[in-house]
Amino acid sequence: MSRIKRVYLEEGIFHILTRGNNKQWVFKDKSDFKYYLDILKRLKKEQPFLLYHYILMNNHVHLLIETNQKTELSKLMKRINLLYYNHYKRKYNYAGHFWQDRFKSILVSKDEYLLACGLYMERNPIRAGLVKIAEDYPYSSFKCYAYGDSDGLIDRDPFYDNLGKNNGERQKEYQRLILQEDNRINKHVLNNFFLGNKKFITEMERNFEVCNLRHRRGRPKDVEKNIK
Repeated sequence: MSRIKRVYLEEGIFHILTRGNNKQWVFKDKSDFKYYLDILKRLKKEQPFLLYHYILMNNHVHLLIETNQKTELSKLMKRINLLYYNHYKRKYNYAGHFWQDRFKSILVSKDEYLLACGLYMERNPIRAGLVKIAEDYPYSSFKCYAYGDSDGLIDRDPFYDNLGKNNGERQKEYQRLILQEDNRINKHVLNNFFLGNKKFITEMERNFEVCNLRHRRGRPKDVEKNIK
């Protein structure tokens, strides 16, 4: 199998998932969440990337980001994870493996799937039973879109404007959409390499020479190494 074209690894929109090792908590109090968000703010200034949606859960992180030629995804995530690990190590006198393997990345098509992916991420606290309504969870991008809050992190989702004629209409529509599960995107999407419509998936499978579905067993090592 040929190597995956590097341009796709460094440029594009990616749904990033990073988990704590053995599902351990990586955020224990409010200051931990804040520290991670401060890292994102700092690196957005140092390394240009767009952050469309995010959510920080106790034991994992979801980011929906767009990179360009000046931002190398693997180095960016390595730096984020290392900076936060050093904070955690100092604060809790921690030693040992902290993050679970490498981060997982899913290449997302730049269309309505981008907004749908963001909403899927922001529903996490509801699915986990932590809150009944999304606005009660403080560590996500939901309020930026649903209520116009600004946290200095979010770059406006390019498909958000399609939700209404003005910000008021868009916010109300976003509040409605968060209540509706999207059948196109569910927990099984995390087993995929790509997220988008059938045409996008077919094109990416052809370009990468890999089936969209990640196989837990028997996957060639060179595929796993190059796709992430």
